[in-house]
Amino acid sequence: MKAANKIMIQRRTALKGIASFAVAGLVAACGGGNTTSTTSSAVDTGTGGNTGSTGGTGTTGSTTSPIELVTDWAEGGTASMTENFPDDSLFETGTACAVSLTGNQTEGPCYFTGDLRDDISEEQTGLPMMLCLQLVNQSCEPLSGYEIEVWHCNVTGVYSGDTDGSADASSFNSSFCTGNDSQALASKWFRGTLITDSNGRVNFKTCFPGWYPSRAIHIHFRVRNNNNDEVVSQFGFDDDFNEYLCTTHTNYTSNGAPDTSNTTDTVFGSDYEEYLFNIQQNNDGSLLAYKRIVIN
Repeated sequence: MKAANKIMIQRRTALKGIASFAVAGLVAACGGGNTTSTTSSAVDTGTGGNTGSTGGTGTTGSTTSPIELVTDWAEGGTASMTENFPDDSLFETGTACAVSLTGNQTEGPCYFTGDLRDDISEEQTGLPMMLCLQLVNQSCEPLSGYEIEVWHCNVTGVYSGDTDGSADASSFNSSFCTGNDSQALASKWFRGTLITDSNGRVNFKTCFPGWYPSRAIHIHFRVRNNNNDEVVSQFGFDDDFNEYLCTTHTNYTSNGAPDTSNTTDTVFGSDYEEYLFNIQQNNDGSLLAYKRIVIN
C-alpha cells in the first residue's frame, strides 16, 4: 500500500472523531476554530469576472460549466506558470454590490501561522493555481492593510506540519494533519499570508488542493486587522470540476475522485454554493480561482 493511501486511511478514522467538532463550529457560527471575533462577514455570491478576458492573463471560459473549459491543464507546480495575475476588473460584476451575510466556518485542526509570501507551494507538484482574493466592506469599498492568510493540503490530501517559528500552533493536530509523514513534518507548504493592497487585493501562487476522507476539497482562509480576526472560513470548488480533475489530471489520479461532495460535506452545509470559488483556465494551462470577501 502506498504511503499516501495509508495516511488517507488513518485520517478517515480520525475524522470520525472530529466530525462533531466541525458541525458544532457551524451551529455556533463563530464557535469553531479559536476565532476571537464575532463580527459577521459576507462573501460575494455573484459570478464576477465571467466575461472571457480578464486583463493581463488571457483567461478563457467561465465558471458556469467547468468541464467545458479547455482540458489541457498544466502540471508540476507553480514553476510552470507564465501568465500574469489579472487586474481588478476580475471582481467586477457589472451590478450593484450584493452580498450574503455568513458566519465563520470552522478553523479546523490543521492551522498554524504561515509566513508572509506569495508563492506558498514550496515546489510541491500539482495543477498550478492563481489564488486571487479581494477584501471589501459591505459597500464594496476595498479594505487595505489587512492580513489574509490561507492554508490547504497538497495533492494527496496531506497538510504540512513544520510549526517551528509559528506564532500560533496550539491547536494543530500534527498526527491527523500530516499522517506523521516525514516530509510533511519538515515542511510549510501551502501556507502563507499577504497584506491587502489599496484595492483590497492579494494574489497567491499555489496548486489546486487534493482531498482527504470525509471532506470536500477546500481552502482555509483567515482575515485579520490589528491582530484581531475579522473572519475565519473556507472556500471550495465545483463538485463536477473536482471529480473531473481528480480522475483525469496526472498529479491527482492516484487518489481518484473525492469521497465527499459539497452537498454532503459536514462544514459547508446546504448553502455551500456561497462558498465556491469562481474559476477559469489561464492560457498557460494553470487555474485561476478568485473570490471576493466582504466584512462589516
